[in-house]
Amino acid sequence: MAAAIGALASSSALGQDPVQKTSLKTRLAVNIAEMAVAECAVDGYSVSAAVTDRSGVLLALVRFEKAGAHTADASRQKAFTSASSRSPTSAIVENVAGNPRVAGLADIPGYLVLAGGVPIKVGEGTIGAVGVAGAPNGGLDEDCANIAIEEVKRRLM
Repeated sequence: MAAAIGALASSSALGQDPVQKTSLKTRLAVNIAEMAVAECAVDGYSVSAAVTDRSGVLLALVRFEKAGAHTADASRQKAFTSASSRSPTSAIVENVAGNPRVAGLADIPGYLVLAGGVPIKVGEGTIGAVGVAGAPNGGLDEDCANIAIEEVKRRLM
């Protein structure tokens, strides 16, 4: 019996882990949130930025001192929505608007179907997401998120 288990464990099918995961480190998550807030501040927008891991669990939250109180939770929800869907929240907004059969996505607890959430990817894999809230529209929030991700792109490899 022991020999059979040993042979099975050493076989190529069981001896290799077919799932490789890259994790977003907390320090990098904080940097991304800080960069997103700073980028929006340059344009005169007082925002909050949240960064989650691949599962949508909060790693970092930065709120510009002049940002409205509601922006902290909105940014977290946008990041959660993007991480769990593995897509930008602006794409979800378009999908919901163009297809009434998926309008129920807006009712998922914790989801915020507004532009401003962007997945953080390494290759095709999503390792986290950033959500920004507080600019005059979600497209501007998303721009700040994308710029922050682009700034750290080389550190994601």
